[in-house]
Amino acid sequence: MSNILTRLRLRRTGDDKPGDATSAEQAPRTRFGAWLGRPMTSFHLIIAVAALLVMLGLTMVLSASGVYSYDTDGSPWMVFARQVLWTVIGLFAFYVAMRMPIQLMRSLAFTGFGISIILLILVLIPGIGKVANGSRGWFVINGFSMQPSELAKIAFLLWGAHLLATRRMERASLREMLIPLVPAAVIALALIVAQPDLGQTVSLGIILLGLLWYAGLPLRVFVSSLLAVVVSAAALAMAEGYRSDRVMSWLNPGADSQGSGYQARQARFALANGGFFGDGLGQGTAKWNYLPNAHNDFIFAIIGEELGFIGAAGLLCLFGLFAYTGMRIARRSADPFLRLLTATATLWVMGQVFINVGYVVGLLPVTGLQLPLISAGGTSTATTLLMIGIMANAARHEPEAVAALRAGRDDRVNRLLRLPLPAPYVPTRTEALRDRLRTRETKGAGSTKPTKKAPRPKAATSRSRKPAAENRRQTATAARAVRAPRHHGDGRDRKGRRARTLEGQHYG
Repeated sequence: MSNILTRLRLRRTGDDKPGDATSAEQAPRTRFGAWLGRPMTSFHLIIAVAALLVMLGLTMVLSASGVYSYDTDGSPWMVFARQVLWTVIGLFAFYVAMRMPIQLMRSLAFTGFGISIILLILVLIPGIGKVANGSRGWFVINGFSMQPSELAKIAFLLWGAHLLATRRMERASLREMLIPLVPAAVIALALIVAQPDLGQTVSLGIILLGLLWYAGLPLRVFVSSLLAVVVSAAALAMAEGYRSDRVMSWLNPGADSQGSGYQARQARFALANGGFFGDGLGQGTAKWNYLPNAHNDFIFAIIGEELGFIGAAGLLCLFGLFAYTGMRIARRSADPFLRLLTATATLWVMGQVFINVGYVVGLLPVTGLQLPLISAGGTSTATTLLMIGIMANAARHEPEAVAALRAGRDDRVNRLLRLPLPAPYVPTRTEALRDRLRTRETKGAGSTKPTKKAPRPKAATSRSRKPAAENRRQTATAARAVRAPRHHGDGRDRKGRRARTLEGQHYG
């Protein structure tokens, strides 16, 4: 834990002793530990991980899409050129998100979600929305396609985090926190199911579950929501013929190896051909029309074939570093909105990684979810970069980062990107009052520790120099010292516990 938070904790608990502070603030023994303790480490980590994922994704899209592009357009660069264009759009959104003030982001959250709902309605109208892969979920303009469900996910995440953070600060009831959020999620899910799109439905369900979990809502609410999402996904998977065939081929891989199970079977063949070190970048054979959608949903199989187990494990380690960085930002943020937003966004991205890799290796049925920043998908890449830009903005708003930048400490990445100084988080009156009550309760809990039994006053004798009145006063004082304090009694403790049922933070 950082030095600032350690000193604040010591002051709150009343244990601000020189010996304790010295032991708690010992310098890290290694250079790596010292680097992790720097104020801007989270910001540098999220920038580096995003850059590595984008470069690896473009490289693998170029390698996996050449044959498909040549067969479709006569040029091996068609898919790669579109991916580069959407990556540039995503990097612009990434930069705008890093510069955007947090309050402006929160004020635009509901408007953005409302616009995304309108887009989800328009895409269902024949003649406006285009059908691709059995789903009417695309806008196609001059050859460029855009998927509004990707925008709906990030808009719902922003608005949901803003809503829950605000109402939790206001100590709203459970019903007041769930009524606006869950019906809005049901509307968005119903519109996506109407397309139908199983992958986007599961992804939006992950975001909803993440918001409920990290907001600290009761476990029964989370479990009921989880069951509802699982039942809806299962019903959607069995509703259409081709999706139910995929589920049946997953349960029995050898039943239809040349039909519904052909794609998953070829993906496992590609992984097996790669071995430990791979066939070499660009030397894979599965992309030569043996594996459908090799540049999109099944690009992880191409990575395993060309880069081998080493390359596939390295990519998973890179996503693991992304998960660590996202949770680190959430844990170190002072703003409840940023804590909830970054934790849920990390769960969303890692959930998609788990599902995509799971169906490529055969652990899950094929759902069509893309591998974030790696698969060829324009809207998915742009929205993921936008979300990572918001996480980088949250990293710059960590209390230590704000203090370091405002104190004039030089940061080359911040200076290179010409980013403005982050504004310090100012807690609301409700939050400040809650912190003061917690401080008093902590001190009250410390004062209720077992105390030594007060010595009995000696009986007054002829040799005693103190008068009898003074002895009686001493006896009354000792009796009061033995009694438990009344102003921090059980009633207030129980009330405090009831008020804090919605405030648990499950990510530490």
